[in-house]
Amino acid sequence: MSVSVNITSKGIQKVLKNYNEKQAIAEYIWNGFDANADTIKIDYVANALGHLESLDIADNGYGINFDRLQQKFDPFFESEKAIQIVAPKHTSKMHGRNGVGRLTFFTFAHNATWRTTYQAENGFRHGEIYISTGGLNNYNHDFTALPTARGKTGTVVSFTNLRISQQDFDETVLPFLINEFCWFIELNKHKNYSVIVNGMALNFSDNMKSSEEFTLFYPDTSVHFKIKYVHWKDNLHRELSKYYFLAGGEEVYKDYTTLNKKSDDYFHSIYIDSDFFHDFDFKSFESEGQVAIFGAAKSSAEYRFLIKELTEYLKSKRKPFLKEYANRLIETYVQEDIFPGYATEREAAIRKPELVKLIKALYEVEPKLFGSLNTGQKKTLVRLLDLLLRSDQRDQIFDLFNGMIELEVDEKAELALLLNNLSSINQNTKI
Repeated sequence: MSVSVNITSKGIQKVLKNYNEKQAIAEYIWNGFDANADTIKIDYVANALGHLESLDIADNGYGINFDRLQQKFDPFFESEKAIQIVAPKHTSKMHGRNGVGRLTFFTFAHNATWRTTYQAENGFRHGEIYISTGGLNNYNHDFTALPTARGKTGTVVSFTNLRISQQDFDETVLPFLINEFCWFIELNKHKNYSVIVNGMALNFSDNMKSSEEFTLFYPDTSVHFKIKYVHWKDNLHRELSKYYFLAGGEEVYKDYTTLNKKSDDYFHSIYIDSDFFHDFDFKSFESEGQVAIFGAAKSSAEYRFLIKELTEYLKSKRKPFLKEYANRLIETYVQEDIFPGYATEREAAIRKPELVKLIKALYEVEPKLFGSLNTGQKKTLVRLLDLLLRSDQRDQIFDLFNGMIELEVDEKAELALLLNNLSSINQNTKI
């Protein structure tokens, strides 16, 4: 049976133009996990020239219910407005983009076939759905076939007429998938989730820089919080750095950490498991002092204690990371010839070290100041700092940056001490 819908095939591709093959393949994996699968199998075959001849993505989820087929496919074809790409904010459940992932295969293949088995009232049912790139607004389906694997639900999506090489898949797609799913696999570690490629499980710890487990205890009410901290090597794409709140190992809520928007490359996740989060009201606002009718809320002393302790913990973990990246920033500035020239070697030996110290200190306080600058802007900023250090107006540096960025008490004290020390060096040294 063939079903046509309103939006054109080109219209669908236009709406999904920001997708590439890496993101598209990730969407099919998300669809499997959204269907309660715990195992995703990716199998491909390459020809002698290194191009993929076939690619299958299989999951052991609950399958696609034929009776709900129109609900699964039709809404996403009705109009361009209907196809929205919205990442979940406070839960990791139903992470797939409202079924949009089913249409993104056009980025790497010409045809897609879904072979699915689901549990119906009268037993298992099996069916097939076909879509081609030239007709994304038209899908064919056949649910008259018998199950290929009796007693097992699941879906296999087969892609043909592929436009991707084995080298691109191994060197580009697989690392992307590790970064895309590492936080999710860690979140569901107790469920033994896995992604298997040609018989080999992806090693999601490849993106793990360090990890640590500990317990926080709130003595007044004897509440325990079991914590796992993970520092990731590379970014987590749209997931960003978050707290994951769990009760009995099951996620109940997630939210950004206090260091998520610091504009640096400190990628991290904090997993918090506690019975305290059973019936917890995460929707209440701490500033309003709301109290949940059942269970605790964000205004509770236990929750405030937890967030305060974790914020201080993350700051302590971030400091050495920022020092490391501040050193890398200086190396980059040297290579790009950002630093000003000096009249003599003696002047350079005196002036440049204190300028370097100031740049490092400012970066450690607020990396955002040095982000997204072109070469000209970098030189302007560094030369401005150098001029202020040379003059008797260096006190203005503190006022300038204290107004530009939000400095905490300890950061203000640290920056003021650094400027005072640099001022002493300047006053006691004559060029």
